[in-house]
Amino acid sequence: MRLLARTTLFYFLLASITPVVQAETLSATEIRSLSRSQTPIAYEELVQFLSIPNFAKDREGIEKNLVWLQRAFEKRHFETETLATEGNDLFFARKTSPGAQKTVLFYMHFDGQPTDSSKWDQADPFKPVLKERQGTDQWKVLANQQPDASFNDEWRVFARSASDDKSPIIMFLAALDILAQKGREPAFNIKVILDSEEEIGSPNLSVAVSRYADKLKAQEMVILDGPRHQTNGPTLLFGCRGIAMLDLTVYGPTFPQHSGHYGNYAPNPALRLSQLLASMKDENGLVTIPGFYDGVNLDQEARTLLEAVPDDEVFLQKKIGISQTDKVGANYQESIQYPSLNIVGMQSAWVGEDSRTIVPSKANAVLDIRLVPEIDPNRLIKLVRDHIVAQGYHLVDGPPTDAMRAKYPKLANFQSEVSSLAFRTEPTSTIGQWLNAAVKHALGAEPIKIRMSGGTVPISHFINGLKIQAVLVPLVNPDNNQHSPNENLRLGNFVEGIQTCVSILNHI
Repeated sequence: MRLLARTTLFYFLLASITPVVQAETLSATEIRSLSRSQTPIAYEELVQFLSIPNFAKDREGIEKNLVWLQRAFEKRHFETETLATEGNDLFFARKTSPGAQKTVLFYMHFDGQPTDSSKWDQADPFKPVLKERQGTDQWKVLANQQPDASFNDEWRVFARSASDDKSPIIMFLAALDILAQKGREPAFNIKVILDSEEEIGSPNLSVAVSRYADKLKAQEMVILDGPRHQTNGPTLLFGCRGIAMLDLTVYGPTFPQHSGHYGNYAPNPALRLSQLLASMKDENGLVTIPGFYDGVNLDQEARTLLEAVPDDEVFLQKKIGISQTDKVGANYQESIQYPSLNIVGMQSAWVGEDSRTIVPSKANAVLDIRLVPEIDPNRLIKLVRDHIVAQGYHLVDGPPTDAMRAKYPKLANFQSEVSSLAFRTEPTSTIGQWLNAAVKHALGAEPIKIRMSGGTVPISHFINGLKIQAVLVPLVNPDNNQHSPNENLRLGNFVEGIQTCVSILNHI
């Protein structure tokens, strides 16, 4: 037994110091050619995948997606399994490359936003349609729905999750097929985790990462999600803001009252809620609550990185239909380095054809705080809570009792939840340099480096739970209508996404 142990140790140590001989990296020209020829085959698989409904709250649809994913990954010789959570199962796959020195965890999600077919320019959002542009905003259905080798990069496939986030999964699989055709293994061990609840906030992901930490363990993490920069150039995204949700209800009379009888007598909770919310920001969009931005200090290195992003501010303002921006930061990139306080929606009584002349009994607002790495989210929530109290409100845990109504002139209910934390990885990190080299090799251009996205991807659970660094590699066209009717994927982005994945898998 002692001899066997020594022998085993000897070979283990020998293996640990024996250098791994890597095959020469595929040239950019070869990657481009192989990716383009693979695209029609990959497109067939994309259409199959997009045809399966994938709203997270539709358990039957999610199960069908999981079955499809199992077959697709096992076809590429992955070990697969589903990871149970308190909600939908997660999909997990792993593949070992002989002699690999590291393991990379890839994150994507396969669930999508709900759909309203009446708002789509096709019969069914889950029946993908290939179209070409006709005029500025018009699209014509192509007679041949299966592109051949002569496809046009500007053609687009329209379907729910065409861009967010099923197509990156297919790009990744197509890249593996290309390496297999060349007789190559990926340059590292691969683990893949596919989220089934990302579009509803990944409520069970944090617990799942903790529960399955041993399975998910890796040295680095790559996220294939999100659109490229507005120029549609190669992009690397080094962080994203987190999110906390706030629910605020202001109470008025016990029941709605006749506005003629009580319009000058019973305080209106909708008006009070509006005044309370207005007190939190000035006319320039700056949060007026003292200390809200404390902790964010952009040094020269950060400003240089932000200034290098080629944003077209005029285009951005025209795109979203505004003539003036809020004044949090000097420009778009700078604005998203700070936490934001946003009203998601407000509700009180009835409007439109159902409106009635009453003083409402209550008014409700839902807010979100977009979080940044420098500031404790619980401190921000406390600042908002304390501000509400400072405006004279007594906070209750539920609907106020008659005794509370008799005692306190202003009553409100305040609830909060931190859904996901912010994260940021330095572009000069090992993973940053690796991905920069891989993307540049694939597409022949230096990637646009975005310090932090304004949106939220639930990656902090992995970063904090697994103690690894992560970078997002966005692949789809920026004008893809994600979350909206007529979501689409440009075929040119499909090709370049495959190229990018090939290069990443072929680099160390």
